[in-house]
Amino acid sequence: MPIKKGDKVKVEYTGTLDDGTVFDTSEGREPFEFEVGSGQVIKGFDEAVIGMEKGEETSVVLEPPEAYGEIDPDLQKIVAREKLPKEREPKLGRILELRTNDGISIPGRIVEVTDKDVTIDLNHPLAGITLHFKIKIIEIS
Repeated sequence: MPIKKGDKVKVEYTGTLDDGTVFDTSEGREPFEFEVGSGQVIKGFDEAVIGMEKGEETSVVLEPPEAYGEIDPDLQKIVAREKLPKEREPKLGRILELRTNDGISIPGRIVEVTDKDVTIDLNHPLAGITLHFKIKIIEIS
C-alpha cells in the first residue's frame, strides 16, 4: 500500500549538498522512523515519501523553502563582546548556545567578530541551501 499521511515509516537515507558532501545519513544506524505529515521532518522530505511503497527508492532535490528555509537576515544578531562568556575567545564559525527568556536553548554560529561586537547567526545551518536526498522505504505501519 502506498504511504499516506499518518503512516509511520522507517527509511534509510543519505542527504548531500550540491557538491556531493554528505551532511546526514542513516548509514550505520537503525533506519530513521517518523510519522508522515506530523511535521517531524522537513516539508520536502515528508512530501517525498507520500505515495511510495515498501522497498521503493527515490532521489529528491529540495530547494530551501522545502527544506530549512531561506536565510533570514533578522536572525543575525549583534552582541557586545562583554556579554559573552569570558572563558572562550569568540572565533568565526564557533557555535554558541543561547537561551531565550523562557529558557529555550538556541544554537548560534559566530559569523563576524570585531573589537567591540560579535555577530551571531541564528538561522539553521542548512538554511538557504539546496539539499539532495536518496531515500529508501524500509517499513510502513
